[in-house]
Amino acid sequence: MRKSHLMTAAVALAGIFLTSAAQARPDLRQMTCAQAQNLVQQHGAVVFTTGQHTYSMFVSNQSYCDYNQVLFVQYGKTRDSRKCPVAYECKEPLFPRGGFSRWD
Repeated sequence: MRKSHLMTAAVALAGIFLTSAAQARPDLRQMTCAQAQNLVQQHGAVVFTTGQHTYSMFVSNQSYCDYNQVLFVQYGKTRDSRKCPVAYECKEPLFPRGGFSRWD
């Protein structure tokens, strides 16, 4: 009896993982600028398809970045805009916070 419960749980978990893996990324090019912005605000971070073989992650705030990264506005091509300010991307700053040490 115990084995059947474990098997049922394993099958249920596998179904959840397969369902989420099968979901396609939203295609930024097929959305309006406002739709893309709203999607990022609702979910916090979204990986969009941005081209035939490209994708990019857009984030809503600093909490999605590593401690040494900063936010930069990330633009994307949407159905109604060639340069929509969708959200942000996390990047290493050009100059580190606090400047350079004398040992650099």
